[in-house]
Amino acid sequence: MKRIVASAILAASFAVSAPIVAQQSDTNAAQVQAGQYALDSSHTLVRFTVDHFGISEFFGTLPGASGTLSIDPKAIAATKLDVSVPVASVSTTNKTLDEELVGAEWFDAAKYPTMRFVSTKVVKTGAGTANVTGNLTLHGVTKPVTLKATFKAAAVNPMKKAYTLGFNATGVIKRTEFGVSKYAPLVSDETTIAITAAFEKQ
Repeated sequence: MKRIVASAILAASFAVSAPIVAQQSDTNAAQVQAGQYALDSSHTLVRFTVDHFGISEFFGTLPGASGTLSIDPKAIAATKLDVSVPVASVSTTNKTLDEELVGAEWFDAAKYPTMRFVSTKVVKTGAGTANVTGNLTLHGVTKPVTLKATFKAAAVNPMKKAYTLGFNATGVIKRTEFGVSKYAPLVSDETTIAITAAFEKQ
C-alpha cells in the first residue's frame, strides 16, 4: 500500500512539473515576435559596481524597474526602449550603507526618485547583439550613454503564460558627471552597470 501511495505522489509530482521542465526557449533573435512589450519588474535587475579604495570591487542592486520596449527583428534600428528605476530601492546587503546611498550626498532619492534611460539609437552589432545609445537621467542630470545589449532568449513564461524576451546589457558611466561625487576617486568614478531584463508582450 505504501508503495502505491508513494508511486501516486511521484506520478502527480511529475505531472505538475512536466510543463515547466519541457519549456524550451528560442535563442534566435531573428525569430522574436515583433510588437510592444512591458518590462517584467519582478524578473529585471540593475546592478552597479565600483572599485572600493583600490582594495576590492563593491556592488549594489536596484530592483523595481518599469518600462516599455518596441521591437521588430526586421527593423532593429527602429527599436524604442524607455526604462525607469526607483533609486530608493538600492540594496547592498548593508542597511547602513543603503540608507546613506539614498541620502543627499549620493542618489538623493527624495529629490531625484528615479533613474531613467530612453533610447535614441540602436545599432545591430551581431546576430543577437546591439549597441543601444540613449539618454540616461540620474541625480537630475541627463547624459548620453551606450549599453551593449545581448539577446538571451524568448519563450512563453510557463507560470504567467506570457511571451517573454530576455536581455542582458552592460555599460560604464562616470558617476561624477551626474553629480554623484562622494569619495571619488577613492571609490571609483567609473561605475559599471550590468542589467538583466525580461519583457512581456502586450
